[in-house]
Amino acid sequence: MTSGEAEVTATEKKRTRLISGPGMLLVWLYGVMVVGAVSRSAVQIATEFDHAPLAYSLSAVAGLVYGFITYSLVRGGETARKAARMCCAAELVGVLVVGTWTLVEPSAFPDATVWSDYGMGYLFIPVLLPVTAMYWLRKSRAEQPG
Repeated sequence: MTSGEAEVTATEKKRTRLISGPGMLLVWLYGVMVVGAVSRSAVQIATEFDHAPLAYSLSAVAGLVYGFITYSLVRGGETARKAARMCCAAELVGVLVVGTWTLVEPSAFPDATVWSDYGMGYLFIPVLLPVTAMYWLRKSRAEQPG
């Protein structure tokens, strides 16, 4: 084994797995949300962007956020954990702001976003997922030895 291979192996052993237990369910749910948000926004932006540009753009942003969180969970490690927690917090803020905005000023959204009405069109998963993910990321960090 070369020294480079030894460093990679040591790094892999040090990197904390974030997709064990409930983390695997989070990866799966975020993966589903990536596919749903990105495919929905891609079709809407390509076919009817003039109808509701803000809504479709926000759905695309949601898809990118979901993608980054999914990548961070799969990547693992303490840096990825921190990045995922920050992104989950930003996601939650986005869901709460957009959800409230769609209720207070519905005319601003001629069509729904992923985060409209706190994610009602997605069974409220967009508002529950970041809360659950932040809780799990914190809890699993506290349970680690060392």
